[in-house]
Amino acid sequence: MKYIDGKLFKEMLLSGMNSLGNNQARIDALNVFPVPDGDTGTNMYLTFSSGVNDALAVDSDSVGVIAKALSRGLLMGARGNSGVITSQIFRGFYQAVADDEKIDAMQLANALVNGSRVAYKAVMRPVEGTILTVVREAADYTYAYCTTNNVTDCREVLAKMVEEARISLDFTPELLPVLKEVGVVDSGGAGLLSILEGMLSALDGNVIQAESSAASHDEASQTKIEGEGEFGFCTEFILRLSEQGMKHFSEEGFRNELSTIGNSIVCVQDDDLVKIHVHTLEPDKAIKMGKRQGRFVKLKVENMTDQHENILEKEKEEYEEMASEHKEYGLIAVAAGDGLAKMFRDLRVDIVISGGQTMNPSTEDFIKAIDRLNCDHIFILPNNSNIVMAAQQAASVYEDKDIRVLPSKTVPQGLSACIMFNPDVDADENEAEMEEAIAGVKSGEVTYAIKDTTYEGLDIKAGEYMGIFGKAIVVSKPDMMEVTKDLLKQMLDEDSELVTLIYGEDAMKEQAEELQNYVEEISDAEVEIYSGKQPVYSFIIGVE
Repeated sequence: MKYIDGKLFKEMLLSGMNSLGNNQARIDALNVFPVPDGDTGTNMYLTFSSGVNDALAVDSDSVGVIAKALSRGLLMGARGNSGVITSQIFRGFYQAVADDEKIDAMQLANALVNGSRVAYKAVMRPVEGTILTVVREAADYTYAYCTTNNVTDCREVLAKMVEEARISLDFTPELLPVLKEVGVVDSGGAGLLSILEGMLSALDGNVIQAESSAASHDEASQTKIEGEGEFGFCTEFILRLSEQGMKHFSEEGFRNELSTIGNSIVCVQDDDLVKIHVHTLEPDKAIKMGKRQGRFVKLKVENMTDQHENILEKEKEEYEEMASEHKEYGLIAVAAGDGLAKMFRDLRVDIVISGGQTMNPSTEDFIKAIDRLNCDHIFILPNNSNIVMAAQQAASVYEDKDIRVLPSKTVPQGLSACIMFNPDVDADENEAEMEEAIAGVKSGEVTYAIKDTTYEGLDIKAGEYMGIFGKAIVVSKPDMMEVTKDLLKQMLDEDSELVTLIYGEDAMKEQAEELQNYVEEISDAEVEIYSGKQPVYSFIIGVE
């Protein structure tokens, strides 16, 4: 195959997207941390499908024109670090083919190399053993092979790229010890390999089709993101398992069953009780699935279409008000949960983007928020390490605005930064003070494990509660309160003055008050309790 034209390029992108979607759950399962987060496979699929859908809609047979639409769509849809890096790989690819109607073998090899170079430049501190290593090694070896052997077949180029990506991916555990301990390869690299395998399959005349679960997830995601048609129903229930249910119930199996009708799925079992959350267009089917397992202790179905229409009207009013009001400063923060959103708004934050660990906001979400503000200086608080790059990518779009992304990687850090914000001093002083506040906060979280694993010698069982201190899982036990007390004990020292304790959806105020008494027994620190109403995390803790 001497050339790739626009028609074939579109088929390659579609096949790559479907390959990634079909392997999404497997890639999610490769994540080292066993937390119920947005996950690499999900982030990469939402990112890549955003770009591919834009590329397929282009009425052109020019590879350069199609690649431009792909790059723009990836930029706007990028979620999580893996998604942002993926968008940068294909941005570099586009730059190399921008003026080409069709590309030959060496142009393809060169575009792959340029993609790896651009991706590396986008990351401040590249880590080896990740998707960056996989794309760099695969592209470099492929280019060297093609030049040495005078390759003129486009299929041979991509086949070599896939071969080298597999070899590089298999070696990632040797570069990142945590991958080796858990026994997995890098999830981002695995996602990239899936895309490349799908593109190669298209070159062989076999465009990979989306499997039903992937198509269902895509439909639900597109419905939610694009705002076309219904937004479906937020369906939540707690089941008490029957005797048969106790014998045969499987969290993974039930999650897979729910994935055929919706997304944003949470399924947690605690002895004979199971908590379920799913966004679906067919709540009746979700309820029937639950009925087969036991009886309902609690059931709630909310129409997100009505909620969305109300939100749109409210956002329109807020947008008009903000756009007309010029201010020196604007603050944007990311938070999941009505209580957390209120906490940030009470600390002068103008816009709270809904999101966090369970659903990383996209670059476009930040761009829309920035466009709503008429300010001289805008500070963005991502409040999650997997969201920082998307915020930075959004900020880079603007040349005429002073947008500063602060390095807040946890909610307590973001709150502390907001407290230090002073509208009466200049932007540089504000940035320095807020960054100092971020550095002075110790952060902890309590959530549940979604799989059995070992992390730095700690055995973790699915369904157990975990205490996370900074970036490390430091305790894992079946009892939530026991885990939280152990975590607090490790976070507190003689210099601790203030503990901010934020309880989530599955915790109660009485439990937070019990923890307050515990802190006061073992330290001299003052405790402030807040209802964050955040999903996934029973408690979010800040210690200063």
